[in-house]
Amino acid sequence: MNPRLRRLIADAEMMRTEFAGHPYIVVEPLGYDPPEQYRVTYRLDSVLIDAHTGQPIVSPEHQALITLTTAYPREKPYAVMQTPVFHPNFGPNAGDEICIGDFWTPAQTLADIIVKIGAMLQFQMYNVRSPLNAVAARWVAQNESVFPIGNIELFQAEPEISLGAQSTQD
Repeated sequence: MNPRLRRLIADAEMMRTEFAGHPYIVVEPLGYDPPEQYRVTYRLDSVLIDAHTGQPIVSPEHQALITLTTAYPREKPYAVMQTPVFHPNFGPNAGDEICIGDFWTPAQTLADIIVKIGAMLQFQMYNVRSPLNAVAARWVAQNESVFPIGNIELFQAEPEISLGAQSTQD
């Protein structure tokens, strides 16, 4: 089996287990099995520009589309927002790219990327020095005291495993 196919299969299994029942993230595989594309719905507060007032407002739900390109995992996944987000590291329009990092290694998992985007949506992470949206970068730099918007930890805790009550013998 070729390494890319092996990685796609591993990613698909990880998506089924890591995000099953997640309270804030829904991952939907798209296409064939193993999928090369995922729609991710985030139920997290982030910021967008109100169409009527032109002012930043908080919005509670966002969708991203993550595509595992033919060069994946040697190259990072291609991620775009399907809903508008006002953030320095997200393109200014729905359908624009998300800057998920300047450095990529195949050791990063798809789950890592999904959680990173969620942290970015909450403004736990942002980079105003290398923005995709310069207007959002200026706004964030002028309003840093209001960030992060959310503090939700997105990696789910591992369940504790117990072997039952232990008895002591004298």
